[in-house]
Amino acid sequence: MSINLEVPKKHRALVDQAHQVAMNMLRPISRKYDIAEHEYPKELDMLAAMIDGLSESGASEGAGATGVRRENGDDGGKSAVKNGANLASVTSVAEMCWGDTGLLLSMPRQGLGNSAIASVANDEQLERFKGRWASMAITEPSFGSDSAAISTTAVLDGDEYVINGEKIFVTSGERSDCIVVWATLDKSLGRAAIKSFVVEKDTPGVKVERLEEKLGIRASDTAVITFTDARVPKDNLLGSPEINVEQGFAGAMATFDNTRPLVAAMAVGCARASLDLTRDLLKEAGIEVDYDRPALLQSAAAAKFLQLEADWEAGRLLTLQAAWMADNRKPNSLEASMAKAKAGRVGSDVTLSCVELCASIGYSEEELLEKWARDSKILDIFEGTQQIQQLIVARRILGLSSAELK
Repeated sequence: MSINLEVPKKHRALVDQAHQVAMNMLRPISRKYDIAEHEYPKELDMLAAMIDGLSESGASEGAGATGVRRENGDDGGKSAVKNGANLASVTSVAEMCWGDTGLLLSMPRQGLGNSAIASVANDEQLERFKGRWASMAITEPSFGSDSAAISTTAVLDGDEYVINGEKIFVTSGERSDCIVVWATLDKSLGRAAIKSFVVEKDTPGVKVERLEEKLGIRASDTAVITFTDARVPKDNLLGSPEINVEQGFAGAMATFDNTRPLVAAMAVGCARASLDLTRDLLKEAGIEVDYDRPALLQSAAAAKFLQLEADWEAGRLLTLQAAWMADNRKPNSLEASMAKAKAGRVGSDVTLSCVELCASIGYSEEELLEKWARDSKILDIFEGTQQIQQLIVARRILGLSSAELK
């Protein structure tokens, strides 16, 4: 049986287009906004407008954060997502992160909150929140990767939910129009009571407390946001308001099945940027990477490079698999976590190893290698750390619950 590892023909134009944008628009301003951490990249406004235009015309093939919705067809919900939107998203995101991950995360209306809305909103909500820029607020001061530990509360009062709590590490938290906030309807009912709400930024009681200083993805703003008696229309709850104890946390976690492959794609794109530049720098130093000879018969640097590329390819293929499964309505929670775990770890390993292979050039600001090493680390952390992904994979493979395997 043969396996085609090439990008599907119908996505190639999109991928080429994304690569041109990454090379000609993102890469040239990459260092500028790494230094000017909290300055908004105004150059992205024109690019975002272009993406909006392509989305309206249907020419984007569903790429971007808004392209992850699984559509129901006339076959009772068994149809694939229109145009293979998830695969288009991960391939285009990888290309854009070849340009700059932080700038990709700063793209208006392409936030992780937009992915959440696209994943679980009903048709009326999709139309109502169309064109909005949504950040996503999950993490709190009292917990990191354990999303089930959420203590932010949402209490129904008439036709509104009253939200109280504090969220940290909110990507695009200052720049976004609205925030997808994860909160619990009833802490005593555990994971099943956790729901997500779309909260407008101008809602009384919503306050951006501060922006974080970060190691990497410095072009992307990361905020601490507090919610004090913030009143939100009950129609802004995404998904079902019912608390299904038997279903548990599965409903809320479904968002991650779509967003984790996107983060994996970011790691794949950033790592490939490092590999491409390192190959060129090695060649300039007289070290040729020969793909027709065994690694053992080549220099140590060439052999290391071949090993890094093989590891990168594994992360890339797992990412494509998770996206393809989502497009074809196949349960992909296991594969999404496998892709995130592998690509996240590979991203850090590859970028740091490329710095090492290029020695003083890699460690200096003469090239972007050191920046990519800093940027890639977060991709192994947010949307669930490496350890959390491994735990999820183990539970899925062994058939154990979160209570049975902690």
